[in-house]
Amino acid sequence: MKYYEVIQHLKAIHYRLKNLLYYNYLFGRKGKHSLVIPPLKYNHPENITILDNAVVQKYGWLYCCNVDSHIIIEKNVQIGHFFHCVALKEVHISESVLIADKVFISDCTHNYADINGSIIESGISHLRNVNIGADSWIGEGVSILGVSIGKHCIIGANSVVTKDIPDYCVAAGNPARIIKKYNAASNFWETVSKEKL
Repeated sequence: MKYYEVIQHLKAIHYRLKNLLYYNYLFGRKGKHSLVIPPLKYNHPENITILDNAVVQKYGWLYCCNVDSHIIIEKNVQIGHFFHCVALKEVHISESVLIADKVFISDCTHNYADINGSIIESGISHLRNVNIGADSWIGEGVSILGVSIGKHCIIGANSVVTKDIPDYCVAAGNPARIIKKYNAASNFWETVSKEKL
């Protein structure tokens, strides 16, 4: 075994031990064979659920704003590096969702209406709970802001999602718009014309 392979093997053992001895007792619920790769930032870990076989890659931040906030990551979810998730009430990621690197998900936003005060002191407001449907794929650099995404959806890289996306859709852009829908009758992904939007 080469030196590099030995180092990688030792790192893998370290991550598994940390998950068994630390993260299993830190989070509100952590499923079997789920893996959180440190370093990871978190707030109110007792309100974070990570179910079986889910993976959260390194440099993530799971931020529950208060004791009533919840982040739920269901079974078989794969989350990339630099994932940033903020929940004032609830962010729910359904099973078998694939999330690329540098994705931001939030159910809230900073207040800015009062121009006499600083934004940092103005607090935050709830938009809507976020739900990402099963078997969806969220591309790299996507921002999801207080909306729901249906099951088996694809969100193109660097998109900013500000409106709900129904099941079986491909969406992309800033702001994201639906560009394809799955037609069950023809068994084909059909391009959506601008007139249909």
